[in-house]
Amino acid sequence: MNALTKLMGRAAIGLAVATALTAPAFADKISAEGKNPPINTTAPETPIAPPAPGGQIDFGDDTSQWAKDGECDDPRFAGTGSAAELLDADIVKDATDCRTAYEAGTVTLKDTAAAPAETGTSPSDIAIASPIDAIDWGDDTSEYAKDNECDDPRFTGSAMGAEPLESNMRKDATDCRAAYEAGTITLKDAAPAPTSIPPVAPPAPTAADIEFGDDTGEWAKDGECDDPRFAGTGAADELVDADLLKDATDCQTALEAGTVTFNPDYQPSSTIAAINYGDDTSEWAKDGECDDPRFSGTGVAGELVEADRGHDATDCRAAVEAGTATYNGETGGTTAPSTPVAFDYGTDFSKWANDGECDDLRFAGTAVDKKLLNEDLYGDATDCRAAVDAGTASIRPVYTPEYAGAGPYDSAGIDFGANTSDYADDQMCDDPRFEGPGAASVVLEDDRLRDSVDCKANFEAGKIVLKDGETAGA
Repeated sequence: MNALTKLMGRAAIGLAVATALTAPAFADKISAEGKNPPINTTAPETPIAPPAPGGQIDFGDDTSQWAKDGECDDPRFAGTGSAAELLDADIVKDATDCRTAYEAGTVTLKDTAAAPAETGTSPSDIAIASPIDAIDWGDDTSEYAKDNECDDPRFTGSAMGAEPLESNMRKDATDCRAAYEAGTITLKDAAPAPTSIPPVAPPAPTAADIEFGDDTGEWAKDGECDDPRFAGTGAADELVDADLLKDATDCQTALEAGTVTFNPDYQPSSTIAAINYGDDTSEWAKDGECDDPRFSGTGVAGELVEADRGHDATDCRAAVEAGTATYNGETGGTTAPSTPVAFDYGTDFSKWANDGECDDLRFAGTAVDKKLLNEDLYGDATDCRAAVDAGTASIRPVYTPEYAGAGPYDSAGIDFGANTSDYADDQMCDDPRFEGPGAASVVLEDDRLRDSVDCKANFEAGKIVLKDGETAGA
């Protein structure tokens, strides 16, 4: 029995050794037959992050202004298929572009690889740019507080009121805080931290450094800065040297609100001194109105005739110096031609200034960014001037001094509608069919055909035109 047991034990040992020796060859055979792939001893590649938990990504709809332009404008995504500039207002509003780019692998959901279990697809799940507690929300003393829209002009986004006013700054705390926490608004100046320290610019002049003058200008205290030393969205569309140092209250208020910047190097033009006003031999001379057809403005008579060219010197000189008339140059006669009015490129106050693209909506061309905002008017001078000089951008005609100077324009073929808008008779055209320096910066669809007086006056003065695609009728 012991002999038999020993014999069986030796046979088992021999079988084990044989199995061990033949296993590699057997494994290679199986692998060669494709039944069992070889083990990869190298580190695996990083897997592509799966979509957010819960199934499909909510791409939303195509209600963004930039939907279906071939770029994904939803800031939840990142990659080569994303637009260069992303706004929170476009969250879940560019479905077609973002879905196409996601399926093509040119965009991914942000942070999906780092924290797939936390990734969300609704505005409330988006990372907020600035800590809630770091923001001074103010109080609820605004007339529009607690109406479920944020009316504080420091913010931007889809939950903003239609017309946020400076007077509502820090006065709509409840609405703005709720919208900010939901990710439907952001601070206007919130931007990603720079990857390198930018050069330190010299400090801008403060209100204490500037001599604002007085309020003796004709347009003083009208809510717009009329002093030509200032530029920005808080400045009037037409600035004349006659208002230098004569609109102190408006300009100081605008500077402190950040809607204008001061140009300490501004030099008054010599246009006023160079005008040959002629004499006072007109039948209408010294009647308090300028009757010379070389001039235009509120201080100029409604009916002008060639016979009065150069013959109402006293009235016209007084109107130009008061800022109520503008000299439009000579179209004939013996006086020297005037210097053409230079186009005002503005300054570089836009946060997109000096990025190689023109961001001012007064321009068009291949070098002009596709997303143009009213807040960047006059704010990207260097980029826009360079693009115009290079021939890659041009000034849209209605914004050129020459267009207004060629007025008045015939408005007989346009139906301006009624004058029932809440913003009628404020000197700006609030009808959304029009654009130009005479159009309001914020317009509502409800005001279509409801601001007839302002729009007719601005159209005839060459300050607005119908937008492309808009009709002259109702």
